[in-house]
Amino acid sequence: MRMSRVVAVASLAAVALLGSQGCAAVGLTLFATGAGVAAGQGTAYTLDGIAYRTFTAPIDDMRRATLASFRRMDIAVERDQVTDEGRELVAKAADRTVYVEFERLTTRTTRMRVTAKQGWFFRDRATAGEIIAQTERSLDELPALTQKTR
Repeated sequence: MRMSRVVAVASLAAVALLGSQGCAAVGLTLFATGAGVAAGQGTAYTLDGIAYRTFTAPIDDMRRATLASFRRMDIAVERDQVTDEGRELVAKAADRTVYVEFERLTTRTTRMRVTAKQGWFFRDRATAGEIIAQTERSLDELPALTQKTR
């Protein structure tokens, strides 16, 4: 009788574990979404640590604000080039390489994508998010005369 109880409990545990596979990812996604909404951030993250945010600002203002943020954060710009979609910046911060892509959605709207890579696999979500936050701050500090379209 005792052995059948152990088998029953083990079977129930196995069914519960098998039935809840994948729920952690759903729960973590919902938690992250709720935390971002509660904090009022507006920055979206992929599961692999890439940060996204859309700004109501022209791409040139976004570039200037990001470069000002890099100066404030002591991040060295290695490349600044025009792409088919908009613009791309590559910078270095200690052992991390930071990739910033600007996609022109309209003349007054720009989508910013930030990836901070450390080595081949690790992506630093916190640094990517802070770069977006600092860019928002720099964007607010741009002189009003240069913000013609905002």
